[in-house]
Amino acid sequence: MNDTLKISYLQTELIWEHPNANRAVFEEKIAACPKDTEVIILPEMFNTGFSMNAEANAEDVQIVLEWMKAQSKKHQAALTGSAMVKENGKYFNRMFFVEPGGKVSKYDKKHLFTLAKEQETYTPGNERCVVHYKGWNICLMVCYDLRFPVWARNKDDYEVLIYVANWPAKRISAWDTLLKARAIENMSYCIGVNIIGTDGNNFPYVGHSAAYNVLGEPLSSHLPEEEVIETVILKKSDLETTREKLGFLKDKDRFEITTEQ
Repeated sequence: MNDTLKISYLQTELIWEHPNANRAVFEEKIAACPKDTEVIILPEMFNTGFSMNAEANAEDVQIVLEWMKAQSKKHQAALTGSAMVKENGKYFNRMFFVEPGGKVSKYDKKHLFTLAKEQETYTPGNERCVVHYKGWNICLMVCYDLRFPVWARNKDDYEVLIYVANWPAKRISAWDTLLKARAIENMSYCIGVNIIGTDGNNFPYVGHSAAYNVLGEPLSSHLPEEEVIETVILKKSDLETTREKLGFLKDKDRFEITTEQ
């Protein structure tokens, strides 16, 4: 079991509705990550940007996975992020976690962003995904999920919570606050990866990708608004010591989460 986990997250501008161009950009950025990085995080819909034009732009799941598997194997690091994909006649905002050995875990975004009418195009998921990797339990979440704390509630089943996003500049204060809150209330590491630039709908993004420890303390020195590769090292013994000392998770309310089928 690894006491440490080295994670790099990539904050960049996406090329609107251009999967091949986005993959080319990310290939360069993945190659620029530290060689001993164990997990590399891409943003939400890294292949297209947050577009509702799925009929024209959604890619077959296998196209996305073939690329992710190749990059993961080449760099010997797990690769995660969400993509616009199609499967069995439906469209999904699907987050993948691809390991160097080829194992794939997936999470379909549950909370679809009604302000953008995402629910009219994409099919929501109804199951959480907690990945078990190198002795760590990692919970996958996508963008709008961040506003719903019950969905991310730690049932003593994870140490790391990851959100990938296209979170707009005008609500960036909520992003900053909620990422920190999710870390504190779940006593877990929490990492949020956002984009910068302006998308095809003329919405600006200012990044603020960040990582927080179990007390909501930042692991990096600033909230970047520029293109950047950030690398952080998580330490499980620190997390476990803090959980044992404070014991907040033991006092949580008891209830079960149900989802509509």
